[in-house]
Amino acid sequence: MTILKSLTNFFDRMVQRFLPDAFLFAVILTLAVFLMGIVFTSSTPIQMVEYWGNGFWDLLGFSMQMSLIVVTGYVLANTPIIKKWLVKISTLAKTPGQAIMLVTFIATVASLINYGFGLVVGALIAIQVAKRVQSLDYRLLVASAYSGFLVWHGGLSGSIPLLIATPDHFLEDSMGIIPVSETMFSGFNLFIVFVLVITLPFLNRLMLKSREGLEITSAKNWEADSFEDKVEEPAESLTPSDRLENSQIISLLIGLLGIAFIVYHFVTNGFDLNINIVNFTMLFLGVILHRTPRRFLASVNNAVKNVGGIIVQFPFYAGIMGMMVASGLSESMSLWFVNISTEFTYPLFTFISAGIVNFFVPSGGGQWAVQGPIMIPAGIEIGVDSAKTAMAVAWGDAWTNMIQPFWALPLLAIAGLKVRDIMGFCVIILLYSFFPIAIGLLFF
Repeated sequence: MTILKSLTNFFDRMVQRFLPDAFLFAVILTLAVFLMGIVFTSSTPIQMVEYWGNGFWDLLGFSMQMSLIVVTGYVLANTPIIKKWLVKISTLAKTPGQAIMLVTFIATVASLINYGFGLVVGALIAIQVAKRVQSLDYRLLVASAYSGFLVWHGGLSGSIPLLIATPDHFLEDSMGIIPVSETMFSGFNLFIVFVLVITLPFLNRLMLKSREGLEITSAKNWEADSFEDKVEEPAESLTPSDRLENSQIISLLIGLLGIAFIVYHFVTNGFDLNINIVNFTMLFLGVILHRTPRRFLASVNNAVKNVGGIIVQFPFYAGIMGMMVASGLSESMSLWFVNISTEFTYPLFTFISAGIVNFFVPSGGGQWAVQGPIMIPAGIEIGVDSAKTAMAVAWGDAWTNMIQPFWALPLLAIAGLKVRDIMGFCVIILLYSFFPIAIGLLFF
């Protein structure tokens, strides 16, 4: 406990003092990759500028998806019935320790179902729990919610295992089609997921104990305390336009149309819980449960205040990805680890290399497009099963998300915190999680 207390407080102090705002972090990372491309590859400064500018808008669609995750999650959470359920769940926690464990567990299970769903649910349940439990460090509570995101690439929405199980994927000629029974439902992956689901709540609770005696930050100090919609009630004499804005029939009709498509989607595609259908579902449930267009739009107007960071920062990460790929930096990083690997150590070094590359290419699908063509042929040549190589890349991608602000932005926007508020705790989660992931990849 003494060691954990010292480490937790050390990293929290360092992050609070030295980690810049998430936007400045993206800017600094941009400049660092620009210089690395010039120094470590044959790229010229003009070429690096070209790579950056050409890639800058490659994540526009994804930026919109993540913005909608924040907006639709906020809107749905502010409906009366969802508020009631969130409050009911939050009552399960009576003490700060129970609160940390409850939020961690719910966020982890939700992330196993779908990564976007996990980010939203984690933030929302953290807010409700913080409102009920006194003397609770809100920063650690939100970090606990984000820690659940660690397992997403081993769960049902894992982009790499789902992609390589799909016919005609771009590496089918070299590795074939690999069913999810050999990736996300394999023994080594189930071991990693099981250990993390069980132990992360206890790890976060231990960090809470390590904070005893220190000044804590309650939710009342943060924007999350104003997580309420203020709706202007209509005047007694309604104009025709006012009647439309307050019509429950209109909301019900368009909502039922959305529900019809959701049912159609799952009937025709099975349990395909992708980010688009999650956003679609939360959007139209929000329309129905807010009951009138006026209340729905009031909630939307409040929600969009939280997406500024995503809109501005994601293009910078797209530019970073453009420089990493076009200059060959990502390929060089991957090949260095390939060259020092044996058949036994290859999954571990693939995992570590993926964790490093993820810091600069923080998109699971984008990272697989970069590393897959390098790691799969090398693994086959060494004699490593392609399913394990693919999942090593997947877990590397998920692992360093704990210290990469890219994915934390939606959750932080909802919770009303900045990246430096949680990142010190996330460093501890990163260090701990290395061991169960490494054991699963090496010995199962």
